[in-house]
Amino acid sequence: MKKGGIVFSTNKNLHIEEEEEECAVSKNNFTVSVCFEKKGRAGKGVTIIRGIEEDSNTIKKLAKEIKKTLSIGGSNKNGEIILQGRIQEKVIGLLNKKGYQTKKVGG
Repeated sequence: MKKGGIVFSTNKNLHIEEEEEECAVSKNNFTVSVCFEKKGRAGKGVTIIRGIEEDSNTIKKLAKEIKKTLSIGGSNKNGEIILQGRIQEKVIGLLNKKGYQTKKVGG
């Protein structure tokens, strides 16, 4: 469904010009950081992906794709993707294939 606009009109001479807005953020304009943390998780380590400057739906789709590809659990909260285990190198490889600039933060 399209956002906004006229739903119904009886005016036969009405011409609607649709404007295409480019809201897509270029993947090269930001760097995604991939870090490993144990703090506050009862000794369980997680890999966290931060800095993805895209809408929440895109982040959810990316998280689902990573979890499915690597066969691991995880979640996404506050614009971050949290994945179970120490899998920084694998995640960096996947993100680089998708065109994201990445950097490894921490151990």
